[in-house]
Amino acid sequence: MKIIILGAAAGGGLPQWNCGCANCAAARHGRIPSLTQSSIAVSADGGEWAILNASPDIRMQLAATPALHPSGPRQMPLRSVLVTNGDIDHVAGLLTLRESQPFDLFATAAIHDALAQNPMLTALRDDLVPRRTVALDQTIDLLPGLTATLFAVPGKVPLYQEGAVVETGLVGETTVGVELRSKDRRALYIPGCADMPDWLADRISGADALLFDGTLWEDDEMIRMGLGQKTGRRMGHMSAQDSIRSLADLTIGQRIFVHLNNSNPLTDPDSPQTAEARAAGWRIARDGMEIAP
Repeated sequence: MKIIILGAAAGGGLPQWNCGCANCAAARHGRIPSLTQSSIAVSADGGEWAILNASPDIRMQLAATPALHPSGPRQMPLRSVLVTNGDIDHVAGLLTLRESQPFDLFATAAIHDALAQNPMLTALRDDLVPRRTVALDQTIDLLPGLTATLFAVPGKVPLYQEGAVVETGLVGETTVGVELRSKDRRALYIPGCADMPDWLADRISGADALLFDGTLWEDDEMIRMGLGQKTGRRMGHMSAQDSIRSLADLTIGQRIFVHLNNSNPLTDPDSPQTAEARAAGWRIARDGMEIAP
C-alpha cells in the first residue's frame, strides 16, 4: 500500500486567502510550508489510484503528483474517489473532476444525498461517474488489491446543513473514517473526529498507519487568536493535544496528523508544539508526503 498526502490543510488551506495570522504570514513569506486543502491518494500497486476527499485544490494537487499524471490524451490512473463527509473542503474538488473523466464515486447514502442537493454536481455525468453507495461497515473493492471499509466516527453535519441546534457528537453516516487494507497492511484515514470513545480506540489499535484529525492543537485556539468564535469540538474536531493523550497507550505503526487548520502551531516545523507531537510519536502531514504503511 502506498499513500500520498495531496493536501495536509483544513478548509481554507495555508495561507488562507483572508487570514493574516502568524502562520499565514509565515507561509506567504516562505518561512513555513504552504499547505493545500485536505485530500490523500492511495494505491495498492502504484499504477491505479483512488483519491480520498476531493478538495477545492485538487487540480494543483494532481499537477504536483507525477503518479497521478495522465499517460495519454484522456488516460488517467485515477479509478475512484471516496468522500468521508459532505464538507466543502472535501467535495468542492468534484467540480474540477467534471471533465468527462470516468471514475467511481463512493460515499454513504447520507453523503450522496447531500451532494445530490447541489445541482452544479450534475456536471459529473452519471454515465461516466457512477455513484456507489456504501453502507457503514461494508467492505468494498476500492481498487484492485485494495479494500475500503467505512465506519462512523463522532462528528456533525456539514456547515451548510446546520440548523438552530447542532449535534457535534453525531455518530452516523455524515462523518466517517476509512479502513484501508492491502495484503497484510491496514491503514486508517480519519480526517474529522469530534471525540475518542473506547470503541473507536479499539478499532484504531493495531493499525499499521493512522492518518488522524489534527485540525486544532488546542480546542479554543481560534477564539484566543481572534480568528473565530467556535471551539474545535463545536466544529466537530477534537484537539491534537487530546488525541495524543487518548491514543498514547495504543499500538499503532505510524501516527500522522492531517487536516491542519491555519491557526495550528503544528503547521510550523520549528514550533514547540511540533516538537511535543513528534516526541509523542506523531508525524505532521505535509503536501507530497509519501507513506508506506
